[in-house]
Amino acid sequence: MAAQLTKDGNASVVKEFILIGLSENRGVQEVYFVMFLCFYTINVVGNLLIIVTVISSQHLNSPMYFFLCYLSFVDICYSSVTAPKMIADFLVENKTISFAGCIAQLFGAHFFGCTEIFILTAMAYDRYTAICRPLHYTALMTRRVCGRMVVGSWVGGCVHSVVQTLLTARLPFCGPNKVDHYFCDVHPLLRLACADTYAVGVIVIANSGMITLSSFFILVVSYVVILVSLRSHTSKGRRKALSTCGSHITVVVLFFGPCTFTYIRPPSDLSREKIVALFYTIITPMLNPLIYTLRNKEVKSAMRKLWGRRVGSEKGKV
Repeated sequence: MAAQLTKDGNASVVKEFILIGLSENRGVQEVYFVMFLCFYTINVVGNLLIIVTVISSQHLNSPMYFFLCYLSFVDICYSSVTAPKMIADFLVENKTISFAGCIAQLFGAHFFGCTEIFILTAMAYDRYTAICRPLHYTALMTRRVCGRMVVGSWVGGCVHSVVQTLLTARLPFCGPNKVDHYFCDVHPLLRLACADTYAVGVIVIANSGMITLSSFFILVVSYVVILVSLRSHTSKGRRKALSTCGSHITVVVLFFGPCTFTYIRPPSDLSREKIVALFYTIITPMLNPLIYTLRNKEVKSAMRKLWGRRVGSEKGKV
């Protein structure tokens, strides 16, 4: 399908983009449709189960589960920005998206992605406080403090996304309109702009890089301090502390690794970048519920009790 262009003086303005996606082979697209539909379903169901379990259980009322509940909500929103459109495009010939829809997708991806980074950082601080300052934990990590950290995460994600979106949306697009990605992201769009994007590219990388690297630095420092402090704990205490930190470390590595690869350096190979993007937009949000439940006895116990109550109530109705 040809690009929709409107005349604006002597310039042509792109009104819609065409997403190339992961593959242009019809057979491969059909396989991808089934695979990513399963991934997205697991993601939504798994994270909803985490949210319902934390809200319903009286035992999961610590700050760690408070943050986990919001992390699961952000994961659902984050993957929902890109996955439904990508999955639907596997079944259609013309993978078009309007200019407004493209900019909205760009905003949503960076908003929820950055919010997730800040929530993961807040979770690291929570683990540091619980392990390194246990006597002051309840005083430091009150519900009000945790609420402010979550609100700060949302506000920080919004500010970051507004900057990225405004810088991109204000660029002139006069064709071509084929985006070499499965969703509208900054780097592919910068390549389509009909202007010199060097300065914008530097600002985009600096914005993303500052947030990613500073958050990652805080995470690394937190866990270095935790590991050093664990030397004075008993072997049983060390195992318990490491079990609660292990899930978080796994998620941080899976999420920050691909993000760092994509956003803190100039783009080189977009075909490689969109494969890497699958990890932080779809794969990691899908794995988060599995990682946190498989390694956490309290969550698994709460889920069994919740499921048992549901089954019992259904039998009672019968």
